[in-house]
Amino acid sequence: MTSPWKPTKEQLQQAIGKTVPDVIAPNLKVLFCGINPGLYTAAVGHHFARPGNRFWPALYEAGFTGRLFSPFEERELLQGGYGITNVVDRATTSADQLTHDELVVGGEKLAAKVPRFKPRILAVLGLSAYRSAFSQPRAGVGGQQETVGGAKVWVLPNPSGLNAHYQPKDLAVLFRKLKFAADRGENSR
Repeated sequence: MTSPWKPTKEQLQQAIGKTVPDVIAPNLKVLFCGINPGLYTAAVGHHFARPGNRFWPALYEAGFTGRLFSPFEERELLQGGYGITNVVDRATTSADQLTHDELVVGGEKLAAKVPRFKPRILAVLGLSAYRSAFSQPRAGVGGQQETVGGAKVWVLPNPSGLNAHYQPKDLAVLFRKLKFAADRGENSR
């Protein structure tokens, strides 16, 4: 684990278009899938790293981890059977800078990646991104009828602190439902 650090404004600017390596292994219980890396995440090289992102607290509150992890400890998720990837690899200031075509191509790449690693559940963290990437305009939050590469699909809200539609306790409840489904091997809403 590298020690946590905060990027400079110059490092953030240099992170535009960079990628962050997947945290992935075969046969995961859940592969969490962000929309794309933000600049802070790309600058430090660890998923969901921006202060205020609620991914790590939601994982902890839902019982995926026994303590609150730092983004710099992301590889420890593999020990629990969890991993992280993104729909689109390139870092942007915000996800709204992605085009519809980028999301579709990202969905195709993800659909090719999933069968190689065989996670039981693919949890996409962003309803609009899932709808665009997988041509599912009526999808809602929770377990989906569709599968991707053989994996059951769950859609959860984007955990960014910018997503005002869901408060931390709301995210924890939704993540807890996914944890329950993952532990039972189900895809229930």
